[in-house]
Amino acid sequence: MDGTMSYRPRIMVTNDDGIDAPGLRALVHVLVSTGRYEVQVCAPDSEKSAVSHSITWRRALSVSRVEIEGATAYAVSGTPADCASLGISKVLFPAVPDLVISGINMGSNCGYHIVYSGTVAGAREAFFYGVPSISVSYDWVRGFSSIHDFKLGAEACLPIINAILTELKNKTYPERCFLNVDLPTTIASHKVLGPQLEVEDSQDTDFEYLKEGYITITPIGALSHAEMDCQAYFKDWLPRAVECPSSSAL
Repeated sequence: MDGTMSYRPRIMVTNDDGIDAPGLRALVHVLVSTGRYEVQVCAPDSEKSAVSHSITWRRALSVSRVEIEGATAYAVSGTPADCASLGISKVLFPAVPDLVISGINMGSNCGYHIVYSGTVAGAREAFFYGVPSISVSYDWVRGFSSIHDFKLGAEACLPIINAILTELKNKTYPERCFLNVDLPTTIASHKVLGPQLEVEDSQDTDFEYLKEGYITITPIGALSHAEMDCQAYFKDWLPRAVECPSSSAL
């Protein structure tokens, strides 16, 4: 990061609900209103929920400028991963962002949901290219939640965002993971819970803590390793498997 007093950290926002989604607009509004960041937006031109980490390669992407007060914004005819990749490429913006934020998604992304989530994929794609990133989702409940909750969620994320930017400036932020943040339905009375790195039982999960009203923060790597017992099994199994005649399979 630039050491001058006038430097404002660059934050790029993407999502999978589309550039007009209330979660993204609330997040951008809150970031812009602080006056502390240079805000960029590169998001799908329509909803792309649950597309996981798919990319567009059989057709050209189209990009159009979108007016969002206080930000430089583009809508892209692609997936969240496309948007993240394009947004950090310096094709649309003059510099690589200091931080990519994907969200705020309408619906939680806990546990195995991160596999299907386009929101998480947006952050993961930036991470693949070495750009620090976080995905943010709100546990929306139909009939209870309101659009105003996204603003509360974005404000609740500001301490997390600022802490990450401070660590980046000090060059103390870890480079081997990105963060998945889930905001509880009862965001007005939220509590913050750090990452649960060791799960002792089925109840000790980000989903359970989210339902209890905590903001959950989970570090995620590009790929997950198999459980240790599976690794041990296949380490013993592989030498035996390659020794078996091919006809023995049937």
